[in-house]
Amino acid sequence: MNQQTKSIRTFIGAKDFEISRSFYRDLGFEEGIISEKMSLFTIKGLSFYLQDYYVKDWIDNSMILLEVDDVNSYWSFLQQLELNKKYPEIKLIPIQEHEWGKECLLIDPSGVLWHFAEFH
Repeated sequence: MNQQTKSIRTFIGAKDFEISRSFYRDLGFEEGIISEKMSLFTIKGLSFYLQDYYVKDWIDNSMILLEVDDVNSYWSFLQQLELNKKYPEIKLIPIQEHEWGKECLLIDPSGVLWHFAEFH
């Protein structure tokens, strides 16, 4: 089978849809509103769907990995945004070194865990 692929996107939920929409815009994503209960967030051609839907067990087990060129620069970028001042429920976890590379982590306002990773 020789099928062309164009993208892969995940769906994540939001405990408070309006707060999550604002958070992702502040993080640098562009929002495309699909309906009053769903938006597509895009950054440099990469996208995910945010839904006005929340199931704690699902969200607490949702993880997204965004590969970046330079984790040190991305960590500085995240700190400069000072998102924790506007969104006290988020959590930033500093850079961690691994045998495969390094990463920093961000837990969004709903509990979704983001990995910002740089591979060797």
